[in-house]
Amino acid sequence: MSRERTSQARKRRTWRTVAGVAAGVVLVGGGFVAANAATTTDTKTAAHFAVNKKATGVGAVVSAANAFLNTLDSDQQSETVLDFSQANATAWSNLPCGGNCRPGIRTGSLSDDQLGALQNVLKVALGSGKDTGYEHVMQTLKADDVLASAQSTSSSSAAPTDAPSADPTASPTATDVPTGTPPSGGPGGGGGAGGGGYGSGVYYLAFLGTPSATGTWQLHFGGHHLAVNVTYKDGKVAGASPFFSGVEPTTWTADDGTTYSPMAKFRDGLLKVTSSLTTEQLATAKLSESFSDVLLGPGKDGQFPATKEGIKVSALSAKQKKLVLEAIHPWVADVDDATAKKLMKTYERELNQTYVSYSGGTGLDTQGDYVRIDGPSVWIEFVCQDGVVYRDQIHYHTVYRDHTRDYGSEFSFS
Repeated sequence: MSRERTSQARKRRTWRTVAGVAAGVVLVGGGFVAANAATTTDTKTAAHFAVNKKATGVGAVVSAANAFLNTLDSDQQSETVLDFSQANATAWSNLPCGGNCRPGIRTGSLSDDQLGALQNVLKVALGSGKDTGYEHVMQTLKADDVLASAQSTSSSSAAPTDAPSADPTASPTATDVPTGTPPSGGPGGGGGAGGGGYGSGVYYLAFLGTPSATGTWQLHFGGHHLAVNVTYKDGKVAGASPFFSGVEPTTWTADDGTTYSPMAKFRDGLLKVTSSLTTEQLATAKLSESFSDVLLGPGKDGQFPATKEGIKVSALSAKQKKLVLEAIHPWVADVDDATAKKLMKTYERELNQTYVSYSGGTGLDTQGDYVRIDGPSVWIEFVCQDGVVYRDQIHYHTVYRDHTRDYGSEFSFS
């Protein structure tokens, strides 16, 4: 097999692996076959959307979205294009709960051509270069395939239980099960075969509102450990958050020898900040609370603390301020370059009014280690949890929000 064909095969496997059993995928003769995937589409009754291959910016995102929709039959289009309502927009989760807690069309139900078109939407919207959103998303899905394989072969593993505690300040054990109710999905969010579970075949894409360079709509993509919410308004990105990203295992080596660590750049930037703090600064930055998960995860929209805590960035040296700004960047980089640059300029202007805080240790290597960056706009949390499947390891949960730009400022949560 040529290198190019090998690469293409690996890309397909990212969406369909052992975890794909829950998504209607079976392993046959060394290759992956979608047992219930659409191999043909009902193009006679499906709507046709305009595609402009020369479009740029948001226009290119719209064109890629339309090209994907054109690969779907009418029923699939109805699963994908939903109302841009608060109920649909806020229906995301870090849980492996399939379509029970998020709307959209399931990756495991798609043909190879449809998956290729879906991937192109993510490339255009999130950037396809090194350390960009598309690369991060694809590595997150690879991690979930590794997790699915490990869980399916582990006699000690129960059903997926990775979930936030009902109280993020509580201290769970590695075998805790969900105690809170995950947010319910909006219309069209059927889970399909199996409903949920781990693996790249159990991720969902929805366009909330009709993709357009003039209207308001949202790109909504996610699954276990991932929620991408990019809101567009009048041809511009109005919001790139909430963005939830987690990973288990935190690092692994694939069969081809490639080592992946999807969240290393996120963790390392924060470590540089905390390691730069003096003893006195660390004492100021220390939070009194303990955290087992992020505070503003799914279902916590608009619930920013009334009082900022920690050390104010204005009290830091110029070198430390630069480290804080650099630590913010990996989360913001998970959207297109132009939007990322605009957001970073805003966060730089507000840097002196931003606070850095932590709980637990500063090594980000132990259950309960937690770091927060909270500014007039930016909000970032990073927390370490004991592993769910890899129980002798920790794994990461993080969330990026914006005090004023979540969901493109379309909803009020006060």
